[in-house]
Amino acid sequence: MTPDPNISEERLTHVEVEHATDDDATLHQRLDKTWSDPSGFIGWFKQVNHRSIGKRYIVTAFIFFLLGGSLAALMRIQLARPENNFLGPDKYNQIFTMHGSTMMFLFAVPMMFEALSVYLVPLMVGSRNIAFPRLNAYSYYLYLCGGIMLFVAFFLNIGPDTGWFSYVPLSGPDFSPGKRVDFWAQMITFTEVSALAVAVEIIVTVFKMRAPGMSLNRIPLFVWASLVTAFMVIFAMPSIMLSSTMLIMDRLVSTQFFNPAEGGDALLYQHLFWFFGHPEVYIIFIPGLGVVSSVIAAFSRRHVFGYLALVLSLVTTAFVGFGLWVHHMFATGLPQLGESFFTAASLMIAIPTATQIYCWIATMWGRRPVLMTPMYWVLGFFFILIMGGLTGIMLASVPLDLQVHDTFFVVAHFHYVLIGGAVFPLFAALYFWFPKITGRMLSEAAGKWNFWLFFFGFNMTFFPMHILGLRGMPRRVYAYPPEMGWTAMNVIASLGAVLMTVSVLIFLANVFWSMRRGAIAGDNPWGAGTLEWGTSSPPPSYNFLHIPTVNGREALWDAAPNQAIVTGLRTDVREVLVTNYLDAAPDHRTEFPDASIWPFLAALATTALFIGSIFTPWAVPIGAIPVAITMTGWFWPGKEESRRRKATEKWAEEEA
Repeated sequence: MTPDPNISEERLTHVEVEHATDDDATLHQRLDKTWSDPSGFIGWFKQVNHRSIGKRYIVTAFIFFLLGGSLAALMRIQLARPENNFLGPDKYNQIFTMHGSTMMFLFAVPMMFEALSVYLVPLMVGSRNIAFPRLNAYSYYLYLCGGIMLFVAFFLNIGPDTGWFSYVPLSGPDFSPGKRVDFWAQMITFTEVSALAVAVEIIVTVFKMRAPGMSLNRIPLFVWASLVTAFMVIFAMPSIMLSSTMLIMDRLVSTQFFNPAEGGDALLYQHLFWFFGHPEVYIIFIPGLGVVSSVIAAFSRRHVFGYLALVLSLVTTAFVGFGLWVHHMFATGLPQLGESFFTAASLMIAIPTATQIYCWIATMWGRRPVLMTPMYWVLGFFFILIMGGLTGIMLASVPLDLQVHDTFFVVAHFHYVLIGGAVFPLFAALYFWFPKITGRMLSEAAGKWNFWLFFFGFNMTFFPMHILGLRGMPRRVYAYPPEMGWTAMNVIASLGAVLMTVSVLIFLANVFWSMRRGAIAGDNPWGAGTLEWGTSSPPPSYNFLHIPTVNGREALWDAAPNQAIVTGLRTDVREVLVTNYLDAAPDHRTEFPDASIWPFLAALATTALFIGSIFTPWAVPIGAIPVAITMTGWFWPGKEESRRRKATEKWAEEEA
C-alpha cells in the first residue's frame, strides 16, 4: 500500500509514512512510559495531558452547572407564590446575579468551548496532545480559582448583587459600596484569561497539528466549530476584560471612565460589555452546532450533507455575531437609524442557522437515523432552538423590544436560545462521547427518562415566562402582589423546574452507575467516522499508537483497507508531528514539555495577584514578583531537556 497521494513526500522531513509493524506491544510500553502523567497527590497537580485537563474542565463546569441550577431553584421557590418571604431582597439580588454569572462565565463557555474542545480536538485531528500543554493546565487552574473565589464571596454574604452584566452606575462606587462588585469584576478576569489561553491552544492545534492528509476541507465539523469559536474568543474577550477592568479601577483607584459628571460615559460600559456579550451567545452556541453535526452524521450512517455550507454558516454566524450588540441597547435612546442596522443584522443572523438546520434535515432525509439517546437530545435541540430563534426575530423589532424589555419575555427567549443551543447539545455530547472518555456505555433507559423529563420540564418552566412577560412581569423582582394575575404561570414554571431537577439527578445517577457497571463500550460503539473513534476507549496516554493519515472527511469510513500511518517519531521524549496549515503535509517535529507543577504554582501566584488587587493596588507590583518567579520555573529547562538541546545544537553544528 502506497502512502496517501495527498501527502507530499518532499515534506516528510525524516518522518516516514509506513504501515503498522508487529512490534506494537513494545512501542506501546515505550510511549506509555514517555507520555504518562505522574500519579499520586502531587502528581495530580503536575499533569498536562489534554484528556486529564479536559475531564477536569468537564467535571468542574458541570459542578458549577449544578450550583447555578440550585440557585435557579431557589428563585423559582421564591416566585412560586405572591408576596413570598422565603428570600429577602438582598439575598435574592445576590442569587440572581450569581445564577447568571455562574451559568454564563463558569459553566456555558468553559463547558461548551474549553472542556469539550480541550478533550476532543486533539483526538479528532490525530494528535498526541494539545498545543502548549502547560498553558492548558494553567488555564484550568485559573478558571477553577476564579470560580472558587466567587462562591466563597457568596457564602460569606459578599456575593455580587448587580446582575450578571453589572451595569453602571448601579455597579459603580456610589451605588454599590463594599467589595461585592469587585469580586464579580475579578472573576471576569480569571475566566477570560483562561478562555483566551485555550483559544490560542485550539487554533495552533488545529492549524499545525493535524494528521497528514487532513486538509482544511477534511476537518471534522466539531473541530471547525471549535476553531471558529476560538477566534471569536480572541476578538470578544478583550472587550469584557477591558470593561470589567475599567469598572474595578473606577471603584478602587477613583478613575472616572463611567462617571458622566467627570467626563465619563455610562453607555460606554454597555457598548463594551455587549460587544462581548452577544458574541458570547454564539461562543456558547457554535460548539453545540458542531456536536449536532457529529451526532447526526454518526447516527444517520452517512457523510453530513452540505459540508461546505455548514462550515461557511459557522464562519458567517461568527462574523455577523459581532454586529448585533446594540440590539441589547434599544431602550437606551440611541439614534433610530443606527438601531435599524442592528435590527437588520439581528434578522440576518437567522439565515446561516437555518442553512445548517436544512443541511441536517437533508443528512437524515431518506435514511433511518438510529434513535438512541444522543439523537433524542439532538431532536429536542431542533424544537427548542427554533422556538428561541422565533422569539429572537421578534425581539429584533425595536417597537416590540421596547415593550418587553427587561420582562420575563426576554428571560424566556434567552433560556430557549442558550439551553436549546447549549445544554441540549451538551447532553447529546455527554451521551455520545461518554464511552470514549470512560470506556463504558450510559444506560439507554435512564437516558430516555433524563431526556423526556428535561424536555417537558424545560418547556413547563420557560414557555409560561413568555406569557408573564407579555403580561408585564419585570425581571429581577423578588416579590409581586397577588392581584397582578401572575401566580398561575409562576406555579407552572416552578413545577417545571422540579422536573428538570429530577432529570439532572437521573443523569448523575446514570453516570455514577455506568462508570462502575455500565456495558463495556469498545473502541467505536456508534460506528462513527471521526478519528477519536480510531483509538481505544478510553484512549491511552499518547492517544494514538501510530499517528494516522486521512483520506476523507470521515477518516475511519474513508480509510483504505490498509491505511498508511506515520512513523519515525521518537518514543523516549514527547515528540509530536507538526504539519502545515493548508493540506496538513508533514512539516517538522517538535518536542513537548514534560509534566510540571509550575503551571499550578503560576496559577496560584496569579490568583493571589488578582484577589489582592481587590483590596489594595500594591498587590499588583508585589504580586508580580511570585508570578515572575513561577513563570521562570515554568520555562526553565530541566537537566534532560538541557542535555538534549545541547546535543541537538552540536549535531546541527556538525551538519553545517
